[in-house]
Amino acid sequence: MPFPDTPSVEQLSQVIVQVTAPSFLLGAVAGFVSLLVSRMNRVVDRIQVLNSISTGDETRARLKEDIPRLKRRAQLLNKAILFAGTSAILTCLLVMVAFVSAFYQLRHEYGVAVLFIAAVGVFTAALANLIRETRISLHEYDMYN
Repeated sequence: MPFPDTPSVEQLSQVIVQVTAPSFLLGAVAGFVSLLVSRMNRVVDRIQVLNSISTGDETRARLKEDIPRLKRRAQLLNKAILFAGTSAILTCLLVMVAFVSAFYQLRHEYGVAVLFIAAVGVFTAALANLIRETRISLHEYDMYN
């Protein structure tokens, strides 16, 4: 395969302009994953604390009833992290396709559009799982009132 001509500064400038929005999406996904991991750590810590309560401790043993709900929260957060990671990977692929296409002087608009739609769609699934997890966590307070 022959080495392609180097793209002009104008072509590279145009590609950089086109990948600006996906780059912001990538930054948002990184911050979102940080939030999800933080929430997951809190849920796992709570599960560990509840599991350490002895069955002989009658005053605190009833707190163990919350473990199934916490496990459900962990599952939802795990799915959200998976979706967010997939969104980040798709966004990275989008940026790579844009630059490689410019390098080989290929039209990339359709491929980039499909990757962007897929990345935003998977990110939406991650947000939906966070909302579901948040609803469960807010209902935890109902148990103690």
